[in-house]
Amino acid sequence: MLIRNFLYDSGILKSKSYEIPIICVGNLNTGGTGKSPMIEFLLKVLGKEYRVASLSRGYKRKTRGYYLLMGREAAAEVGDEPLQFKKKFPDALVAVDADRQNGISNLLKENPEVILLDDAFQHRKVKAGLNILLTAFGALYTDDFMLPTGNLREPGFGAERADIILVTKCPPNLNRSEQEHIRTKLELRNYQELFFTSIRYSEEIISGEKRIMLRDLKTTPFTLVTGIAKPQPLVKYLEGEKLKFEHKTFGDHHNFNSSEIAELQKEDLILTTEKDYMRLQNRIAKEKLFYLPIEVSFINGEMEFLEEVLAYVNRVDFRESR
Repeated sequence: MLIRNFLYDSGILKSKSYEIPIICVGNLNTGGTGKSPMIEFLLKVLGKEYRVASLSRGYKRKTRGYYLLMGREAAAEVGDEPLQFKKKFPDALVAVDADRQNGISNLLKENPEVILLDDAFQHRKVKAGLNILLTAFGALYTDDFMLPTGNLREPGFGAERADIILVTKCPPNLNRSEQEHIRTKLELRNYQELFFTSIRYSEEIISGEKRIMLRDLKTTPFTLVTGIAKPQPLVKYLEGEKLKFEHKTFGDHHNFNSSEIAELQKEDLILTTEKDYMRLQNRIAKEKLFYLPIEVSFINGEMEFLEEVLAYVNRVDFRESR
């Protein structure tokens, strides 16, 4: 990683730039920082004014190459997170391609005005115009080590490439003193902005068109099924709501096999994450399968963050050059 980054930083290996605004959302570690909620936040905000596209790798999908989602695919074909994006934002262009240059070339045929790169901080063949780096509260990259000792994909000083750093999954009541302590630990560069976010859980759980209040589960034991990198915040939240449940955990982006589905079918009520729901829907009876939506909540500086993003997009407004 050191040699690879040196070759890109010195210009020996070339990064491709584009006229269209390209925003990269990524992290230094192997996952669990909340990239999907941030992509959704940007799709929601930017989609009000721009024709927005998102480009993901489509982790663990069975298809290969470039694929533009219609929203009717199975998660196994396109990946759970891209399918989630398309279903929540049907007007957005949602594509998958492990080769980001090829993906962007194909997406440009659809006339997007902004492209969001999901989990592409280490994909240096593309030079994004704005790099947003996520690091989770309690698991800062400054406190971690490179694989296999720790969970970092590259050394912590790779954060120098970021324009904006978001500390995610913070306690909602994180005070100024704690924020300043984290700011000191991260040793930001003069050009970098720092913001703090937490996760806001919905008051409702959803199954298809059916919605019920989460609090209604206080008298109904259920099974929590997760296939995400770090389910602990969700478990802690549900425990804090005084809910009674058994937790069955699987690896991140887990593809459930037939025997696992058969076992889950025996449960009376299953609550899962929205990402896992993409893989479990149509395989578990819909009357017993629900998911709990989440979204990003800024502890402070939401307007300042949006101003930074919009200032970049407006500065490189692709519409003016067409």
